[in-house]
Amino acid sequence: MKVLTAAQMREADRLTTERYGVASLQLMENAGGAVAQFLEEEFSPLTGRGIVVLCGKGNNGGDGLVVARLLKQRGYAPRVLLFADPGEVHGDAAINLKRWQQEMDDLQVITTPSQWASARSSLQGAEVVVDALLGTGLRGPVEGLLASVITDLNALGSASPAGRARTWVVSVDTPSGLASDEGAGVRGPSGVVVQADFTVTFTAPKVGQLLSPHCSSCGTLLVREIGTPAELLENDPNLKLHWIEPHEFRLLPLVRKPEAHKGSYGHALIVAGSLGKSGAAVLAAGGALRSGAGLVTVATPLDVLPMVAAGMPEMMTAPLAATEAGTASLRNLDYNRFAEIARDKSVMAMGPGLSTHAETQQFIRQVVEKMDLPIILDADALNAFASESGKLTQRRASALALTPHPGEMARLLGCTTRDVQSRRMEVALEAAARWRAFVILKGFHTIVATPTGHAYVNTTGNPGMATGGTGDVLTGILAGLTAQYGVENWPAVLCLGVYLHGLAGDIAAEEFGQAPLIASDLIGAIPQAWAQILRERGSGL
Repeated sequence: MKVLTAAQMREADRLTTERYGVASLQLMENAGGAVAQFLEEEFSPLTGRGIVVLCGKGNNGGDGLVVARLLKQRGYAPRVLLFADPGEVHGDAAINLKRWQQEMDDLQVITTPSQWASARSSLQGAEVVVDALLGTGLRGPVEGLLASVITDLNALGSASPAGRARTWVVSVDTPSGLASDEGAGVRGPSGVVVQADFTVTFTAPKVGQLLSPHCSSCGTLLVREIGTPAELLENDPNLKLHWIEPHEFRLLPLVRKPEAHKGSYGHALIVAGSLGKSGAAVLAAGGALRSGAGLVTVATPLDVLPMVAAGMPEMMTAPLAATEAGTASLRNLDYNRFAEIARDKSVMAMGPGLSTHAETQQFIRQVVEKMDLPIILDADALNAFASESGKLTQRRASALALTPHPGEMARLLGCTTRDVQSRRMEVALEAAARWRAFVILKGFHTIVATPTGHAYVNTTGNPGMATGGTGDVLTGILAGLTAQYGVENWPAVLCLGVYLHGLAGDIAAEEFGQAPLIASDLIGAIPQAWAQILRERGSGL
């Protein structure tokens, strides 16, 4: 799904009206209807719940007025607080304000701090607060009265006094105060932001909702169609930022044909492990097998091969000559030993647990230079190119993917982790172009950057995955999927892998909790995650 800036969203709305004849007033009606429907579905039964709708003077407030009117028409009892003089409300928002006043005659106007102090207590009994104060057109920090309102709303949403139901906050289009364009080369205003439990945005996600340092303020982000034809965005070559969801890998055949056999789904080679780090190899192999590779071979130093082989009976193993430290030796390149191991493999994933032993790092660099298989690099295979990432372009393989976390990316680029985190999108895209490779920059909202300038943002996953070994599982998943689907449509394959990995983490966290989560729990949850993706994408595909 395409991701838009505020200007791109305005242009999409304009074209929807001019080219497709959908009036802007109808778009507002559809937007309010989408939020009202969400409230009915999420908070059923809605009857008897205290509902307060906070409206600003702009179009976002107009959306909120539609929400309130539709809820009232359906038999509920929302209260509307307008934070503007009615005479300051214009355009479609003014039309919906007039409709509310004529049909419902229930409006509390708040324009001063004292008026807000008097009205604030009315929120105490609200179970649902609809935030329609400020929309995607915000250009500066929120100040004055609205800043106080947002601060008080956040305090209300985070508090859970004994004996009182919690207050849920639902933002219309975007949390008030969140800069729409922050995170893609734009620095957002520093100010208060509504901390929503849910955000119902329209047509497409906005950049700030995925990349801003404040994007967690969206809570659960939902996208609802309000009348803009999908082809208007999908056919625009200038829109290169995507949100990863099942539509992004719609062309991949996720359901197997009856006549398939293990040879139909490729053979993944995973080069991993060393003395003391045999588990990394097992986790990567588990990710590859559970994600559907027909065959998986783990090449690992002879010293740890028995431990690796015992970790999962479904994998195959190949011995690597070892250094005295029990790591992969440079001698594996003699007499085409490693080339023989790699023969007839579909993809090579390299790095988990290999160690930073000097000879092993040299072995890694030479393998990357000489192999013509699709290559996925992670962990110690990335460390082999620390501060000399230019050597990544000195390779035979045309298909290369790197999976660094921010610290590994900083070592590759010779900068600080803070530098990477402050410009995640730009750093990932610049590196992908420079290395002619796919870069999967891990972390909160993992980014998949392509050499052609496209970027995909993933929002599955949770903090419980911040534990050793989860990255090894991702490497295995990416290798397993690449073995099956090849690299012809590699962006979709990599997006599927990142999405599947995060979704498995979410499913595992629901069962075990976030703090107790361990990497092998992700592997166990992959079947459920795969089944959920099939449901989301539609059966029979």
